[in-house]
Amino acid sequence: MKKKPLLSFWQLWNMSFGYIGIQFGFALQNSNLSRIFETLGAKQDQIPALWIAAPLSGLIIQPIIGYMSDRTWNKLGRRKPYFLTGAILASLALFILPNSPALWIAAGMLWMLDASINITMEPMRAFVGDMLSDEQRTQGFAMQTFFIGAASIVGSMLPYLITNIAGISNTAPEGIIPPSVRFAFYTGGIIYIGAVLWTIFSTKEYSPEELEAFHGHETDAAAKEGDEMELDTKKYRTTGSIYVVIGLIATFIVNHYDWDKALYILSIAIVVYGLLQLITAQLFVTGQRKGLVEIIYDMNNMPKGMRQLAMVTVFTWFALFAMWIYSTNAITCTKYNMKVDKALVTAMQNDITSVLTQPTVDDSTKKKFEALQDDIKEINEYRPNDNPVTISVNLANHYADSANKVFAANDKAELERVTKQYNDGADWVGVLNGVYNGVAALIAFLLPILAKRITRVKAHVLCLFVGGLGYISMYIFQDPKLLIISMIGVGIAWSGLLTFPYAILSSIVPQKKMGVYMGMFNYFVVIPQILAAAILGLLVRTVFHGEAIYALVLGGIAMIIAGVLMYFVKDKKGV
Repeated sequence: MKKKPLLSFWQLWNMSFGYIGIQFGFALQNSNLSRIFETLGAKQDQIPALWIAAPLSGLIIQPIIGYMSDRTWNKLGRRKPYFLTGAILASLALFILPNSPALWIAAGMLWMLDASINITMEPMRAFVGDMLSDEQRTQGFAMQTFFIGAASIVGSMLPYLITNIAGISNTAPEGIIPPSVRFAFYTGGIIYIGAVLWTIFSTKEYSPEELEAFHGHETDAAAKEGDEMELDTKKYRTTGSIYVVIGLIATFIVNHYDWDKALYILSIAIVVYGLLQLITAQLFVTGQRKGLVEIIYDMNNMPKGMRQLAMVTVFTWFALFAMWIYSTNAITCTKYNMKVDKALVTAMQNDITSVLTQPTVDDSTKKKFEALQDDIKEINEYRPNDNPVTISVNLANHYADSANKVFAANDKAELERVTKQYNDGADWVGVLNGVYNGVAALIAFLLPILAKRITRVKAHVLCLFVGGLGYISMYIFQDPKLLIISMIGVGIAWSGLLTFPYAILSSIVPQKKMGVYMGMFNYFVVIPQILAAAILGLLVRTVFHGEAIYALVLGGIAMIIAGVLMYFVKDKKGV
């Protein structure tokens, strides 16, 4: 069996350079989409539903694109046709989205953008597995990690940079996207297509014949395809039926107990997966061996090491989503002074009750005051004896407004102080996000060295433990500046989880199915995203008594559990 040649630093640089474009797309989306939706008239409770494009796009598109790219070879190459298609579509979406005249068009462009990013991203991960030998894969994915960290920082800051360097306004009339945001998206679109084209033209893919010479004939169950596949149709029908029943029961429970609607995605996905098992069995009986049959077969025959990595990934990404969802709330409420005298809260409560009991109150006002009332109820339920007492920024903003006549000037000044404390804290969270992304970018170059000394598995265990302690330290540190230490730990974990799982996975799965298995691995990123969104809110409201900081502690525990599970992962090569 022929061995792949080792590539130089600049060859590794060129083959991963396209990730700059991908991450600019993600950074602009994550930093600005809620702002765009709100500008176009979306209500606060509509925004999570609009964001659902991301997990759904990844669940559906990545395995399909991976399967297709495994079987593609033309003048452009194996993976490159998908890089190019995704980059063109994503760049178009980045140009169109900030000019959306209506909310439904913006939502549609988000779907297009996220689907296009997935079309680019999955084959680019498989591309590294295709091009590199086992001993260089950690370096290859570490290079991607560097580009992800660096591009995240710059991409998130683009509107700010465009306003403060180019002097382009960050304000606009009601219903219009600010010019700074529009130009940031235009810049991102140009960078996206440019970075991907750089990788396409600077790196030559191996032909199918060369890949066969490098990897020989793979014989395990996961590598089988076409007529080689052995599929127990009876087992598929039985397990498919069980999945359908479980999914329907779960859907009923979510509906009956009025749990978070995000859980419908998981329960209905279980039903769909069961139906796909049944359809696959029937197609196999009729002689079908390609397409859906092979994808479901591959899913059911994941290598053992991939299944182990999947559990690690679920716990790790649960921790990450806990931080992304709750870090602003947790840090502003515990590290900044958002407390006021209880007498102010009592006055707020009386005013809210007075407004809501008026028979002529309009629906818009009623909805706004009901949201304020919910904040009062949370204070009365979880902090009834506190004085001073922590209040929400919504209460502070509403009653500090100059048009509001409930409070005198000195009390409004106190509420304005709370608003400033919140904004200072939220700004600091933005800095902390830059810290962990910057650390991830820098530490990426050290990970291959660490892996060679102690193996990839142990190196990732160390990263996850450090990250878990970083999470928990956010509860311990009271000075916001000390949270930089916490974020250094998170950055080390972030760097590790963007590097080691994919390096190990690319050594475990069959070479000829690298794309489809890389795509399926995305399931274990999406599932914890949905679970975190659905479960953490319930836990914060009940078990944690409204204290979001405990969601971060739970995230730290989840990351440490991931580290323990990682210790038992069997890495094919270990370097």
